[in-house]
Amino acid sequence: MHGKSVTEQDIDSCADEAEQGYDLDRIRRRGRKPVGDGADPVVPVLLDKTLLAALAERAERDHLSRSAAIREAIRAFVA
Repeated sequence: MHGKSVTEQDIDSCADEAEQGYDLDRIRRRGRKPVGDGADPVVPVLLDKTLLAALAERAERDHLSRSAAIREAIRAFVA
């Protein structure tokens, strides 16, 4: 832990702290921040290798993640 060996005392201390409970409002949330209107479902999409390569190329050229490029394309499609 932090570059040093973890002792039995360290483990006991952590266990004691956990047993007392944590203030969940103070715990830092992990993961990506929601995009758009908030947390959304994941929609899996199958792409052939050619389309996936074109997507990756376009996303890189536009300095976007693949997901962001897909969202932009869908927004343009439904506009």
